[in-house]
Amino acid sequence: MTVTNVDKDVDRLTLTLTADFTASVERVWRLWADPRLLERWWGPPSHPATFEEYDLTPGGGMKYHMTGPEGEKYGGWWRVSSVTPPTALEFTDGFSDQEGKPDPEMPTTSVRMTLTALEGGTRMELRSVFDTREQMEQLTEMGMVEGMSQAVGQMDALVAG
Repeated sequence: MTVTNVDKDVDRLTLTLTADFTASVERVWRLWADPRLLERWWGPPSHPATFEEYDLTPGGGMKYHMTGPEGEKYGGWWRVSSVTPPTALEFTDGFSDQEGKPDPEMPTTSVRMTLTALEGGTRMELRSVFDTREQMEQLTEMGMVEGMSQAVGQMDALVAG
């Protein structure tokens, strides 16, 4: 499996997922930069994503939903802070309501994704920062760790293909 480590640091309010790929930094970056490729891995296999809006520029954003096995839809959004192709991306990730508007009742996370060249491949570090311990616990209980691990686990087949 792609994921090599998941570190949950309650004191720093961070969740860091590390994954290694036998592909170039540029090839892994494409999985973030192409919305059709992003849809093929963002979200666990049981809840594939559909990106309705996609603007990978600072100040831009994404609007997406994941579809569950029974057809139920769970909305989400990103607000892009910075983009440094092909090595880094920072964004705020949140939930949206049925109309696609950000849900103020749900927590958001600040996410930093970095890609580093390794001998024979690429290391991706995906760090989520939470505002409070309660928000971190809420998202953990909702299955964030498992969902992220399953989602990133789908990236191997895409960079190989």
